[in-house]
Amino acid sequence: MIDITDFINNKIKPLNTTESVADAQDLFAEYPFSHFPVLENNVYIGCAGSEDIDLMEIDKTMNDMRYTFDRFFVRDTTIWLDVLEVFAKNETNIMPVLDSENKYLGYYEITDIIQFFHQTPFLKEDGGILVVEKGVADYTMSEVAQIVESNNGRLLGSFISEANLEKVQITLKISLGGLSEIIQTFRRYNYEIISEHQEDAYLNTLKDRSDYLDKYLNI
Repeated sequence: MIDITDFINNKIKPLNTTESVADAQDLFAEYPFSHFPVLENNVYIGCAGSEDIDLMEIDKTMNDMRYTFDRFFVRDTTIWLDVLEVFAKNETNIMPVLDSENKYLGYYEITDIIQFFHQTPFLKEDGGILVVEKGVADYTMSEVAQIVESNNGRLLGSFISEANLEKVQITLKISLGGLSEIIQTFRRYNYEIISEHQEDAYLNTLKDRSDYLDKYLNI
């Protein structure tokens, strides 16, 4: 089984505070990075952004622009879903990785983490995607799992894909079982079905035709 730390990359050495802005500009010109790690005496102090680098005079050093560095990073123990979250929050395509003693180990690239995500059962195994919505105070993940499993479904993964002060949306990947029965059970538990599904659409079509037939017979 592949571990996320297998994707820690050291292909390019980190920038150093003693290096020139011109050196950093050359690095960003060669590689499509939004940021790149900077070390001082082998200690990670932040990430230089490509846009900030472009605005600096080439005869300056990286130390001269340290006040512009972003401080994001992850640990080598951080799970992949949390790694993705840090990528998203910082709008970056590269992520420094530190150990528990703050030693710089290398970096993740967003393309590698997405590749790792694609190898998880959530995406790799066959199944249906279902998005449900309920009030923030009215749902539990244990209830969501119970609804799926009570209908002979198998939950491959779930996460909160959207949330506000009133409601949350939960995205589920489900294999086995009848998706239509699962959908109907969610409705009985007062969950709103956000996503559109073939089985659910089929039931709606049957209902529409039944309503039309009733109307026709009552003419």
